[in-house]
Amino acid sequence: MQMENINDIILLLQIVWRSILLGIGQALGITITSCCSTNYLSLGWYISVMSFFHFSEFVVTSIIRPQNLTSESFLLNHSKAYGIAALVSWIEYWTELWIFPGLKNSYWISGIGLFLCIGGEIVRKTAMLTAFHNFDHLIRTQREEHHQLVTGGIYSLCRHPSYVGWFYWSIGTQIILCNPLCSVAYLIASWKFFNERVFEEEVTLLHFFGKEYVAYQSKVPTGLPFIHGHNIN
Repeated sequence: MQMENINDIILLLQIVWRSILLGIGQALGITITSCCSTNYLSLGWYISVMSFFHFSEFVVTSIIRPQNLTSESFLLNHSKAYGIAALVSWIEYWTELWIFPGLKNSYWISGIGLFLCIGGEIVRKTAMLTAFHNFDHLIRTQREEHHQLVTGGIYSLCRHPSYVGWFYWSIGTQIILCNPLCSVAYLIASWKFFNERVFEEEVTLLHFFGKEYVAYQSKVPTGLPFIHGHNIN
């Protein structure tokens, strides 16, 4: 019992410091956007978008799957590749701001990126809330008793709306920063990641739901460009 209490305290502290970090990030993004030189407008948008995304992942998870809620639900340490990609994008931003400062003042380009991020965020969170307890950040290898195939709402438009939202959100973050190299790199890397992810997930979904999922596949696309998933035909 004492060990469980210690683990609960550690988990709470992990959640608290991550929440504080993201709150500071949100405040910083708003401050840069509102008070600093217009040269840093896109940076303020980027910081706000990043902070909101990760905090909202935790909040929505707390609503739909509270029993699975951990410090990992923020997706801050999603993977090493995710962290490296973020670091590379920051290096590109500051390098280009130093060498080609005018490149970062293309506000209409940053506006397109912001639109993609906001749209992607809405699509992803709508998907999570629509699927509710059927959603999980991890691919399930065993079907839970309450697990149902969700085909209504936003899932009637595409089979993987949460991935669609994340795909366009990730690309949008680089367009906000006017990072030409990382915009292309994120497009390629995100496409490869979700192509593999959708294939793996649909293997399990076909195993879980059989003909029901085959019928769903035949009517509704994945929603991701040139990604078709796993087809048993």
